[in-house]
Amino acid sequence: MESSSSVSVSDESSEANGGGCCSSSTTPSMDAVNLSRTFSDVSSFSEEHGGSGSSVDHSGPFEPPSAAAVSRLIGRRSPAAAASALSLSRLSMKPRADVLDRRSTDDELELVKERFSKLLLGEDMSGGGKGVCTAVAISNAITNLYATVFGSCHKLEPLPAGKKTMWRREMDCLLSVCDYIVEFYPSSQTLPDGTKVEVMATRPRSDIYINLPALEKLDAMLIEILESFQKAEFWYADAGTRSFGSATSSSTMSSSSFRRSTHRNEDRWWLPVPCVPDGGISGKASKELQQKRDCATQIHKAAVAINTGVLGDMEVPDSFMAILPKSGKASVGDGVYRAMLGAEKFSPEYLLDCLDMSSEHEALAMADRVEAAMYVWRRKAGASHGRSRWGAVKELVADDEEQDKNVMLAGRAESLLLCLKHRFPGLSQTTLDTSKIQFNKDIGQAILESYSRVLESLAFNIVSWIDDVLFADKTVRKQ
Repeated sequence: MESSSSVSVSDESSEANGGGCCSSSTTPSMDAVNLSRTFSDVSSFSEEHGGSGSSVDHSGPFEPPSAAAVSRLIGRRSPAAAASALSLSRLSMKPRADVLDRRSTDDELELVKERFSKLLLGEDMSGGGKGVCTAVAISNAITNLYATVFGSCHKLEPLPAGKKTMWRREMDCLLSVCDYIVEFYPSSQTLPDGTKVEVMATRPRSDIYINLPALEKLDAMLIEILESFQKAEFWYADAGTRSFGSATSSSTMSSSSFRRSTHRNEDRWWLPVPCVPDGGISGKASKELQQKRDCATQIHKAAVAINTGVLGDMEVPDSFMAILPKSGKASVGDGVYRAMLGAEKFSPEYLLDCLDMSSEHEALAMADRVEAAMYVWRRKAGASHGRSRWGAVKELVADDEEQDKNVMLAGRAESLLLCLKHRFPGLSQTTLDTSKIQFNKDIGQAILESYSRVLESLAFNIVSWIDDVLFADKTVRKQ
């Protein structure tokens, strides 16, 4: 059940330019690279190489003694003189260490400047104004940051400290934009002389005020779930090998059980394989795994709900409406059209059972066709491109829904699309969703959509990894 996740925003420009503003995989994190040398390291360097005949380039306000003077002092073999020479050597190196510390801070500041410059340029390094808008640039930055931090994670284990720091630091920078997205509302203010005047005050925009704290909470919960696997009763082996990750794994895991544990990931042979002891994991560990799976499942549902709501509020691009087929029947096909039109009680679950969709590719193609037909029928029913206007139309014709064929078909297509997405939770973005993200100019919606999408992907992957461990445990117990 391992999924490739649904983070795939099809934006070739972001890949070609190194992955966004704040998550370039080619630029090392400043937490992982320490350019400064500590004072103790520098002192030991002076002790080792500050003897006779050494040529050490010292810089700073303290002028070091000449090589001949140091040689004469050491040649006398006086402890006091040697200590004095060593002290002078240390003093001469201290300012150099301060310079290196300042250089480290300056380099980090330059790195931040570089990444935000790319963000403001809209991924157009020529500066010619042909880049993407700010909303798309921030969306790509969050997507690429997720790929950089979590793209190589395929195990139930704590996130490396460097990657966790990078994720939190750079997400804080990207989410800080939401602090300045506000809306105006009428308020009153009392002047010093007691006069009350009406003024327009600001408050966070309602969608950001509601959804952003929820997403940050879901983010912290997912990281906490990964952190809880510091000491686990299972381990991982590289796929296709018998090089187990535990010192006792070769004696606790038979070859037959190893082969059975790889059955879930036969189509993804490069992924690590979870392994458990001969008797399986303990009951307590199994119960905790199930609880964490349930928690990750609820997080996934919450992230999907937020993402669906934000995508629904985005405007449908004119480019998508321009390429719609002339009829919904031609989009979904004769068989699906007859099933949607002829049934007195429409059951999307039954219709999906009758359709042959054995792969995610076929499911995504069906989702694209159903979504296109839904907008064709909405347009014929006189609905606007926006979601709010469509809701008003549904209310006006609620009593005559049986007579209005287009409204009925659009409603059934919407329910079929939702059922299809629930049946395939790891489904990639549809053509409409991709178009909305590509042409969206609302920065707040771009941040909420991309943030919820990457959390949805991470939650789905955690559920899949836990299922792999439970499957390996079940396979061993059957032996």
